[in-house]
Amino acid sequence: MNKNIAIMGCGWLGYSLAKSLIQEGFTVFGTTTSEDKMPILQTVGITPYRISISEKGITGPITTLLGNAETLIINIPPKLRGSNPENYIKKMEHLCGALKKSKVKKVVFVSSTSVYGNDQGVITDDILPKPTTASGKQLLASEKLFSALPNIETTIIRFGGLIGKDRHPITMLSGKTGLRNGNHPVNLIHLEDCIGIIKSILKKQWWGEIFNAAFPLHPSKKEYYQQIAEQKGLIPPEYDENSRLSGKIIDPSRLILVKKYVFLTSIYI
Repeated sequence: MNKNIAIMGCGWLGYSLAKSLIQEGFTVFGTTTSEDKMPILQTVGITPYRISISEKGITGPITTLLGNAETLIINIPPKLRGSNPENYIKKMEHLCGALKKSKVKKVVFVSSTSVYGNDQGVITDDILPKPTTASGKQLLASEKLFSALPNIETTIIRFGGLIGKDRHPITMLSGKTGLRNGNHPVNLIHLEDCIGIIKSILKKQWWGEIFNAAFPLHPSKKEYYQQIAEQKGLIPPEYDENSRLSGKIIDPSRLILVKKYVFLTSIYI
């Protein structure tokens, strides 16, 4: 296993992943779009590159970055909110073009369970995605771009909602009223398991695969966020009682039963 890893996007997940890999002897090359963040990455042992991808192309030393590693982890979520949503697919097409000219042989593409619609019920890895949101549609199209790259093996991880010690939806939901879909199940995953699954892919060579990744416990939003609010001493959110029972459940059975992955951290943190 080649221990040189490039991470495109050292945000909340990418930065923590890089630190964990470095602790295990990997050499990590990571990107940021911020000049101010360059020394922060360097301080923890990441070799930093300032690289930005837009609809018009890539700025920064992308060729040098991709020349340092045979494995690339892509962790760049779509930015589709606001008055000027980006064309995420176009951005990923530029990255695919750079990959075709590089020595990279393995790709991990961090996607999302938003590629599935809320009416798709219990979702296993063999269920065909039917996205209903703009981000879900663009992510699914981008997954296909990377999976079709010649001479590169791509593994796709569709993470549920990411949570951690310093990141949880309850901080935004606390005290809100009239929220909808309180009977929908939650599909969450802790940062530690996101890192654990990516490291398992690298170490165990799970290439050319697609994984659904959410903690295997799915209480309703109303039940879950009320309990978490109480744990954290926050005002619980209130949901509209007229919410009808629906929503999707992301089933990680293949990770657990076939790959023998053991989840590390509960969603009740």
